[in-house]
Amino acid sequence: MNRLFLLFFLLAGLTSRLSAQADAPNVPILSGALAFQGTTNGGASSFTPIIVPVFVAPLGNHWLIESRGEVQGFIARENGTTGPYSGHFFANLDYLQVDYIANPHLTVTVGRFLTPFNIYNERFPLWIANLVDTPIIYPIGTRTSGSSNGGMLRGVAVARPTWNLTYTAYASASTTTENLQAGRAAGGRVGLFLPQAGLEVGASYQRFLQNGGSNIAGTYFAWQPPQIPLDVRAEYAHSPGGQGYWLEGAYHLAATRVEETWLSRLQLVGRVQQFFKGGQSTPADALPQVNVNQFDFGLNYYLPHNVRLNGSYGREFSSAGNANIWNFEIVYRFLFPAWPGGH
Repeated sequence: MNRLFLLFFLLAGLTSRLSAQADAPNVPILSGALAFQGTTNGGASSFTPIIVPVFVAPLGNHWLIESRGEVQGFIARENGTTGPYSGHFFANLDYLQVDYIANPHLTVTVGRFLTPFNIYNERFPLWIANLVDTPIIYPIGTRTSGSSNGGMLRGVAVARPTWNLTYTAYASASTTTENLQAGRAAGGRVGLFLPQAGLEVGASYQRFLQNGGSNIAGTYFAWQPPQIPLDVRAEYAHSPGGQGYWLEGAYHLAATRVEETWLSRLQLVGRVQQFFKGGQSTPADALPQVNVNQFDFGLNYYLPHNVRLNGSYGREFSSAGNANIWNFEIVYRFLFPAWPGGH
């Protein structure tokens, strides 16, 4: 863990010195979140403190360095529901990548990056996700660690006033180094965005090139109607280990998106999801070994100074046993220049 974050801060210091001589827009920034989560699942309680630092450094008009790490603790009773509490901490490097922005149609990325399968993995980090638990189908398309080590191409293939067509293509090498794990895979994603309707639909494909090889596919949907403070998101994914979907809606209790009242800080969240076990499912897939149905309902309250409170209740139904799932979370989002005196 020490070597991981030494690399992170050496990179921050180097790029800060390089960019200190550049124009004001090229200021490196340090952002991310601090959080504390609590979960009770089937009567067993656990607590998770997390810090997620994000470093971004523009180098001129075409180059960008991005990195995100994570230090997370897990505190729980030794025997599930009895015994003293004990805990351990572990660290992970989510991404450390160099981007070359050739033009609006092409960005070339090399290094370690988040695997671009569907949208949850890339677009919903700790401080944006509406619920504490990730969807059941999250491991499909993101194994082994949610990150890839290799190269990626992405951009806007076609841009029109009423629609945009985006693309992503990537290849990853197998890596077993601690904190840098990745699977050997290749894949891509295409998406159609209609800005006037706030609607996006897309599809993903991945060829996992380990353990005999397998084909993995998925689709996604996102809708933010301009006239209503509503967010609707959904994904479907299929793999030899199983298939399933999740559908989530979040609604701000405000008449419009621009009003500032105490109700506009309150958000109602609901999610339904189903998972169907596949014929080639193994524990290595990190997927349930039985069919699962689950629903969740939660409340988010956005306090001043980038603090969010979250509480949720879920009910899981499966042949392995039904369970109630309670979660709470407090998240603080931070953002500041990477060196003193910057803006």
